[in-house]
Amino acid sequence: MGARASHNNLYHDARSLWGFKMVRRSRLGGAKVSSVLATKKSRHMKSTSIFRVCLIITIAFFGFGCSKHQDTLKGRVVAGTPIPEDAVNVELEEHHVPGLSIAVVHQGRIDWAKGYGVLQHGKPDRITTSTLFQAASISKPVSAVAALRMVEMGLLTLDEDVNLKLTSWKVPRNEFTRNKSVTLRRLLSHSAGLSMHGVPEFRASDKIPTLVQILDGTWSAGADSIRPVKEPGLKFQYSGGGYVVVQVLMTDVLHRTFKSLADELVLQPAKMVSSTFEQPLPRELWSSAAVGHLSNGTPLSGSWHTLPEQAAGGLWTTSTDLASFMIEVWRSYHGMPSALLSQDLAQEMLTRQIEDFGLGVSLPSAGVFRFQHSGGNAGYRCFMVLSVVSPDGVVIMTNSDSGEPLIREIFDVIAHAYGWIA
Repeated sequence: MGARASHNNLYHDARSLWGFKMVRRSRLGGAKVSSVLATKKSRHMKSTSIFRVCLIITIAFFGFGCSKHQDTLKGRVVAGTPIPEDAVNVELEEHHVPGLSIAVVHQGRIDWAKGYGVLQHGKPDRITTSTLFQAASISKPVSAVAALRMVEMGLLTLDEDVNLKLTSWKVPRNEFTRNKSVTLRRLLSHSAGLSMHGVPEFRASDKIPTLVQILDGTWSAGADSIRPVKEPGLKFQYSGGGYVVVQVLMTDVLHRTFKSLADELVLQPAKMVSSTFEQPLPRELWSSAAVGHLSNGTPLSGSWHTLPEQAAGGLWTTSTDLASFMIEVWRSYHGMPSALLSQDLAQEMLTRQIEDFGLGVSLPSAGVFRFQHSGGNAGYRCFMVLSVVSPDGVVIMTNSDSGEPLIREIFDVIAHAYGWIA
């Protein structure tokens, strides 16, 4: 079978740091936002309102240097205005990235959003703000919120042994779980000690296995199973496999498909109107989807891969939908009316559980208090980040394996334009 593992590597042993300063802007949008920011006494805030940030991006490929056109690009970017299309097209060509979608959040609202390039190399159909991309591991924060909604409803608890509610599969017992259990909190924070860093992806010609076959490693000769390989709660160990367990737990408890429960618990209330966890992608959405590309610009065979591990990497979404999601998490954290989560659970989500990771999101300890995540499936690279102190951030999505250096450059010029970099 021709499956491959996804590049679910927000945290990677070869990680690098990217430093910048984020400046809190004086003009705030809306009385609610202004009130929250005026009263919030964050320990991360300096009296000068300048924040030192070391931003961790998806890591393995960020040894690339900057584009020779980046300084020119910076000079043409203005806060509140989309980056000029001709300037972005130069960068797309240089990085062998067919398409790009950007959504900028400023003062708690989507300030601007725009698509650039094409759905598929060599074809005329253009990327728009409605174009679907594979979010890859950015699926995990969305899935974490769905699980937390179930905690809020009393259907799940964060700290009990998940085997008490799992029915279709059980976490194997071994020497690592003798004294400590695998819990939902540990699964969401990658501290459950489970195997399987990245989950397998499947080509159009592959037979798609069941989740139980993936969990047991029986779908292919030599496939890894999902099992405890370290004592739960002891240390951070990124595990896409852990989110497969979360998916099975949620569907076992509600007796519904993951797609339908995620729609109801997160996508609809967060106004992620274009997004879906449905796998494979329904045929009626193919014309709206960006085709994945290899780093040399060649389209993936079959256009994209299928991930039955929906919670770990199966979300199809847009940059504007992810921006809406980030804003909802921010509103929940600050206890604003009709928010997606209760304030208590949102604050639990954005509390470091193990190292620099919360429940579903990275919470880097250096710099401004912010949450972020990156994603990389075959043919797609993407990134999202939002400050919790002041609701400013960005979502950047690409349809190429070579998207990381471009994401870095685009973030850099936007950050300069908005004064996030002094």
